[in-house]
Amino acid sequence: MPYLEESYDIAVVGAGHAGCEAALACARLGLETIVFTVSVDSIALMPCNPNIGGSSKGHLVRELDALGGEMGKNIDKTFIQSKMLNESKGPAVHSLRAQADKQDYTRHMRQTLENTENLTVRQAEVSELVVENGRITGVKTLSGAIYHTKAVVLATGTYLKARCIYGDVSNPTGPNGLQAANHLTDSLKANGIEMFRFKTGTPARVDKRSIDFTKMEEQKGDERIVPFSFSTDPDSIQKDQVSCWLTYTNEETHRIIRENLDRSPLFSGAIEGTGPRYCPSIEDKVVKFPDKNRHQVFIEPEGLYTNEMYLGGMSSSLPEDVQYAMYRTVPGLENVKIVRNAYAIEYDCINSLELKPTLELKKISGCFCGGQFNGSSGYEEAAVQGFMAGVNAAMKVLGREPIVLDRSQAYIGVLIDDLVTKENHEPYRMMTSRAEYRLLLRQDNADLRLRKIGYQIGLVSEEEYQKLLKKEEQIQEEIQRLNKTNIGANEEVQSFLESHGSTPLKTGATLAELVRRPELNYFMLTKIDSKRPKLPRDVQEQVDINIKYEGYIRRQMQQVAQFKKMEGKKLPENFDYSTVKSLRREAVQKLNQLQPVSVGQASRISGVSPADISVLLVYLEQKRQERKREQEQKQG
Repeated sequence: MPYLEESYDIAVVGAGHAGCEAALACARLGLETIVFTVSVDSIALMPCNPNIGGSSKGHLVRELDALGGEMGKNIDKTFIQSKMLNESKGPAVHSLRAQADKQDYTRHMRQTLENTENLTVRQAEVSELVVENGRITGVKTLSGAIYHTKAVVLATGTYLKARCIYGDVSNPTGPNGLQAANHLTDSLKANGIEMFRFKTGTPARVDKRSIDFTKMEEQKGDERIVPFSFSTDPDSIQKDQVSCWLTYTNEETHRIIRENLDRSPLFSGAIEGTGPRYCPSIEDKVVKFPDKNRHQVFIEPEGLYTNEMYLGGMSSSLPEDVQYAMYRTVPGLENVKIVRNAYAIEYDCINSLELKPTLELKKISGCFCGGQFNGSSGYEEAAVQGFMAGVNAAMKVLGREPIVLDRSQAYIGVLIDDLVTKENHEPYRMMTSRAEYRLLLRQDNADLRLRKIGYQIGLVSEEEYQKLLKKEEQIQEEIQRLNKTNIGANEEVQSFLESHGSTPLKTGATLAELVRRPELNYFMLTKIDSKRPKLPRDVQEQVDINIKYEGYIRRQMQQVAQFKKMEGKKLPENFDYSTVKSLRREAVQKLNQLQPVSVGQASRISGVSPADISVLLVYLEQKRQERKREQEQKQG
């Protein structure tokens, strides 16, 4: 019986946040790309929280945008509230977060995919990888159709053998009751890929009309909205915003949960998968933090088109009757009506140690992976991995060098390095504390760090690149001007300093010296800086941060230089570390399993000690000396 056969350069399996970024990157680089989804209506679906960004996640979205990704542009078109988090703290932890209109977000992303040249959207379940001699040659769908390709990106999200669970109810579906993908796991296992079973969860959605907002704290958006995308004109997105609301659980809520733990599949053993430590269910919070008498609950709108509200902070897999009982103990939710029950979802994902830093599977050449399929959590983590997997799949097909961002370049580099180097036995979540060089990796300078790389890849336009060069020039010129401009201790200056609680001058000072004072900043000095040029707000922000934190930035740059030195010491591919004398047995086992690309990566592997790293450095130096002697003998 004949089956359909077609050929493409690249196939992307899954059209969630990872799949969309992968497919768009490949197509925009001129490759014929097909993206498969179990439902065209689920493209860029937001099955859990109705927002993009947040602490550290906002960094990821801005880095993705700087490289040429789509998520930042899409949320700028579809947000209903925007807020810069952690503004009372230093700039390293400022993070943008926007509430999305869920339906609008999906609709706009689908529109983008369907109108991108070289990109075909196909509703079908991919059931099998076609692999020949350790290399991917295509994919097979459930109907038997074969799609021949030069590379594949797997971005299956939480759909592989998925089941949604609350109480005694277990539905073999993906999120939001969508069809699960039940066949691809077997094909992956047949190709020697180790699979894990992970779990995540989501809270109930409730009817806005049944909420008493007078008992809650209103959470408004920022007066001046900052866009996610560096391409978005800030003036074009200033608009009226929708409020979110804050309330709290209480002892009565916790009592109901504790009394019904035996009915929770999380605690009864009905759920096998490991859940995310940093995004726990309300049952987990009550059990793990018995000393806390309340937990925050954020009431967030799902969109302008609906009365559904999301109960952030109260995800659960408790039975339906318990959900009603516990939610109705929360102030403002006493008469709440549930639209969709909270549930846990279990799914298959890979052991991310199966991946190279390029996100290519070590065991299947040409097969790249991104998103929750890699054992991470979150839309933003998924999107950046999908983008990098798509870019590297395209680089492989085009015969170009792969793109690997390191830990000193981007939060994306930290995320991927953690996934491919460290053992992750639970869904991985990005956090600012994971980034050693976070003072350099701020969300405000993502374009200055990564725009040039996006341009080199071919996903940032010439116009955007020239805009970046102009911005760099303006920043440097203004910093130089402030360092050179002396200001006298005249009456106007002294009066200004006193009015801001700053010590008066005894002699003259440069404007840069005044910016460095803790109680002052660049923006305040307008009154005494008569020759200040008119500069865009983002340029002024960079000038202020670079001058104010100059000493700290310089120190972190020195740390990065040391880091780069270790990353530059490359290790051989497919190497047998048992041949290196003096390495401990555990180190040999871990190094053979992970095959790190550099001494730097090797140093971050759990079970590899500083003493083992010293042994590797001695070994590499011995090999370098041997090669040098061989060359000298040949020349002699």
